[in-house]
Amino acid sequence: MEITAKHAEELRLTAEEFELIKQKLGRTPNFTELCIFSAMWSEHCSYKNSIKWLKTLPREGGRMLVAAGEENAGLMDMGNGYGVVFKIESHNHPSAIEPFQGAATGVGGIQRDIFTMGARPIASLNSLRFGNLEDKKTQRLLAGIVHGIGHYGNCFGVPTVAGEIYFEDCYHTNPLVNAMSVGIVKAGKTVSATSGNVKGNPVFFVGSATGKDGIGGASFASANITEESAEELPAVQVGDPFQEKKLLEACLEVIETGAVVGMQDMGAAGIICSTAEMSAKGGAGMHIDLDKVPTRQQNMKAWELLLSESQERMLLVAEKGKEQAILDVFEKWDLPCSEIGYVTDDGLLKFYMNGELEAEVPAEELVLGGGAPQYTREFKEPAYLEKNKAFSIDSIEDIKDNAELKAVEEKMITNPNIANKRWVTVQYDSMVGTANTQTNAPSDAAVVLAKGTGKALAMTTDCNGRYVFANPNVGAQIAVAEAARNIVCSGGEPIGVTNCLNFGNPYNPEVYYQFVEAVKGMGEACRKFNTPVTGGNVSFYNQNPSGAVYPTPTIGMVGILDDVDNKMTLDFKQAGDYIYLIGESKNDIGSSEYVHKIKGVEYSNVPAFDIEEELKVQQAVASLIKKKLLASAHDISEGGLMTTLLEKGFNRNLGFEVGNYSLLRKDAFWFGEAQSRVVVSVSEENAAPFEAEMEISGLIFSRLGTVTSGEVIIDGNDWGNISEWKNKYDTAIENIIGNPKQ
Repeated sequence: MEITAKHAEELRLTAEEFELIKQKLGRTPNFTELCIFSAMWSEHCSYKNSIKWLKTLPREGGRMLVAAGEENAGLMDMGNGYGVVFKIESHNHPSAIEPFQGAATGVGGIQRDIFTMGARPIASLNSLRFGNLEDKKTQRLLAGIVHGIGHYGNCFGVPTVAGEIYFEDCYHTNPLVNAMSVGIVKAGKTVSATSGNVKGNPVFFVGSATGKDGIGGASFASANITEESAEELPAVQVGDPFQEKKLLEACLEVIETGAVVGMQDMGAAGIICSTAEMSAKGGAGMHIDLDKVPTRQQNMKAWELLLSESQERMLLVAEKGKEQAILDVFEKWDLPCSEIGYVTDDGLLKFYMNGELEAEVPAEELVLGGGAPQYTREFKEPAYLEKNKAFSIDSIEDIKDNAELKAVEEKMITNPNIANKRWVTVQYDSMVGTANTQTNAPSDAAVVLAKGTGKALAMTTDCNGRYVFANPNVGAQIAVAEAARNIVCSGGEPIGVTNCLNFGNPYNPEVYYQFVEAVKGMGEACRKFNTPVTGGNVSFYNQNPSGAVYPTPTIGMVGILDDVDNKMTLDFKQAGDYIYLIGESKNDIGSSEYVHKIKGVEYSNVPAFDIEEELKVQQAVASLIKKKLLASAHDISEGGLMTTLLEKGFNRNLGFEVGNYSLLRKDAFWFGEAQSRVVVSVSEENAAPFEAEMEISGLIFSRLGTVTSGEVIIDGNDWGNISEWKNKYDTAIENIIGNPKQ
């Protein structure tokens, strides 16, 4: 068969890229080789529309032990001879097609990125976006995705400790499923994703046998292939968490043999991705006999074997002469392990099938930063931003009295973006299979003890897509700032970021503008908070019928608690404690849940934010925690001050008596989401030293009121007992799910 530009276009390559392939090979590729380039030059593998901007992010410094993108996941120094490994990735489109398996394999894939580096995963997090919760389709997607995350994590034995969920109409067709994993590793025990450059070293395929599931998941949209084999080539992979548990233990054990040169998981694009990336990194090539790859189905073709995304598989390069040590470990764990080739010194990937050469491609020409194309797309400011800028608080009538104020908060606390997500979280085991337990006491970030290190890790995922929609640059800064604020309010020191950049079609100049400005904002904030970007994931083409999803650059952040006793929780501790607000409230309701969900305003300004002020607030809170002057700390985010106060009371059924002593509008004071604010409680004996410290800081602060034994009193008005509000908060989501709209 003569391969033409038409075949390339069917595999989502452009005619220009087809000509570039011919130029690099010095000939026309055969079908298998074209499939290889289709996968490796896909957006998912090559970052061809994003890499130039990603390189502007701070990718070195601080506690980083490897530069961003150098390994499967980020590696940072914890001290005491340990490192922390973490990464976040998306599995959006597979989850939209098949919610359970799409989400489950997303969790499995991110865990492999951690343990392929020699680290043991100790915690999982996620960041999820869905359409309107009242919609039946949304409820189906939510149920399947949450079940998939819970099933895989619970069975694999890594606790799910934190996450976030938003419900917005723009995610109706295209939910976002971002999964994060965090692991720890002893110094000197890490493994690199490299082939090395020693000719003749054996290449092993280890883990589950290869099937036809997930073929071309990184790039395939070929009508011909899907028409001919739609039933044989499901788009979504099928995961087996128990097999992955065995693979985890086997991989960590095989590293101890000292026989491993390099190892990489087979994620997107399967065998071709791992052979290409490991070879390119080692400056080497590989000879691979595809007929030696263990398979679940008969008569698989070369391109099917190369592009299959079957789960729970690794590629491993060993030292020649130590093959038996590798085989013994995987035999012990009852996992397939086959020597399928060897390292070469010519830089070429040569794939054979029953002795016949099926494909010959230079490894370097396939990979990110090598021969894969890099583009700078056109971008222009979206027209809708003028509507955001034109919004005025004066266009909304202020809340007139206490009755209206209370009615608004009743709607707010039952808003799915704010209400208790227990319908979801009860499906996750937050304590499973680990001695690195955390207490489950509520805090702004999850705090997990890292056994053996003498320390704890604080971790969070954060992004409000509506803020980024309102102003991509500032909204992305806020995502980083809130992640850091959550870690600081939990007693930790932020050290690094992994990101998952979810956007629409990059060929749309207005979408690309959102991406470019968000990356710029993220970079500025990461430099300010000294949290370099360790790596992550870009997910483009997230669309619904009326356009792109909100630009959603999800931030996964990790922090260190050198002293575990510094852990700070968010909940009120005892009646009589004083309640203070650190930071300045503003006459601002832009992009708040109040203006968006209660008032129905689609376009408004980004919440007030000043990055210098944010840093000062975080430094002050960190100092107060270390000096043991705070009983609790909880930052103000979605829902504003009123929601923050209620959330602080729920855990111990403690109420509060507070008043609005400002000159701000009622709605802005209680429901505005101006940033850089933290509500703290302080015991009576610590009030004076607390206030003295705040005076020294130069920050604006105010005393709001007092913790009560259960009563909620606002501006002298009795709002009932905290338990009544907690019941509304706890049951809101299940009440909606129990009464779906058709």
